[in-house]
Amino acid sequence: MKNTVLGILAIILGLIVLAFPLAGLVAASVLTGFVVLMIAVWLLIVGGSQLEVSKKAGIMNLILGIIVLIVGIGLIFSPALFAFLAGFLLYLAGIFMIIAGIISLASRNEFKNATWAGVLGIILGLLYIILGTFAFDPVYLGVLIGVWLVINGIFAFLE
Repeated sequence: MKNTVLGILAIILGLIVLAFPLAGLVAASVLTGFVVLMIAVWLLIVGGSQLEVSKKAGIMNLILGIIVLIVGIGLIFSPALFAFLAGFLLYLAGIFMIIAGIISLASRNEFKNATWAGVLGIILGLLYIILGTFAFDPVYLGVLIGVWLVINGIFAFLE
């Protein structure tokens, strides 16, 4: 019952986001920015309390907290930053998957299933890079979020 309700809710939200992709992107950006902002507040509090025990750890946590605070505020007020970070992270993940696939192919003499792992790593890496290219555009990222919600809802509904 619980998965059915969540699945239907995800499908409905996904269709709404597909109809209004920028609204979905803004919502995702604001929610992500709020979570990142809470992490920044926590880092600043921890950094301030650690100053008494260890100056280095306290200063590093304060610096990290300030950086995360800036990113969190940027995510809340600029959905374009969210699109950039999503595209960049997809590119980075794709590059790492391609490298892992090449390493698997290079070691296929020692491992039985390394050939398929290598081929799949390269294919998925290329797919991530293609998705990263689309994610740099906020409208396409909104569509990707909507499609992800619909697919997630279908799988939750069928579970």
